[in-house]
Amino acid sequence: MDLDDLLHRYFGTSDVAAVTPGVQAAAVERMLVDFGLERDRGKRFALWTLLYLLDAAPDLDVAFKEDADREAARNFMDLVIASGPDKA
Repeated sequence: MDLDDLLHRYFGTSDVAAVTPGVQAAAVERMLVDFGLERDRGKRFALWTLLYLLDAAPDLDVAFKEDADREAARNFMDLVIASGPDKA
């Protein structure tokens, strides 16, 4: 999944900073529903990373069944934290 595609699908724009709080809340709700329904591991991971950046991601033990997916998510979180003080 391409980040721009995800942003356009859920927010209608690739400029998340321009999204109103109401639109963001609705988008996060749709992403959480889609995340719960998605069976493709790669697509689930892509949705989870965007949800993580928006402080809305489910906990790792709930989100991922596979140890490898949880470890990849931990690595992603470490990279985001290392990149600066803010996640978004």
